[in-house]
Amino acid sequence: MNAASMKYWNDFWIAQCKKQPSSVTAWQFGETPDYLAKLVIDGIKTATCSGLIFYELENEPLPAVDDYSIILSSKDEPLAIIRTSQVDLMPMNEVPEEFAIAEGEGDRTYSYWKEAHERFFRKELSEVGLAYTEDIMLVCERFELVYVRNKF
Repeated sequence: MNAASMKYWNDFWIAQCKKQPSSVTAWQFGETPDYLAKLVIDGIKTATCSGLIFYELENEPLPAVDDYSIILSSKDEPLAIIRTSQVDLMPMNEVPEEFAIAEGEGDRTYSYWKEAHERFFRKELSEVGLAYTEDIMLVCERFELVYVRNKF
């Protein structure tokens, strides 16, 4: 985590007058981090998903309820803090329409979500020598926006 993100995190917790959680992650959303972060800040995007295989390949822990994340811009600037409220593992072809819409992207339809995510996962999987299948296991995460200093 860079110094700006650490300051952002600490400033948030100082203002809360509460004990700070012991861990936080800082990351960007997908291929269009600024666009997706703005959807979060505007209250449109309340969910996200990732391929389980990428957590396994990178030996990263899965998100868990009450995890905090600092959402970064494309320039690694902290934009917002979210708290994970739900995590489910499911095959992509079983993701419910309501979850897909909660991701808030494009025209907010299931068909847009499916096409965009299939294209994204095909590309990402091919980069690690794997093939896309409709039943790729996803980590489906719901979150709530808990802090944003400045809207952009």
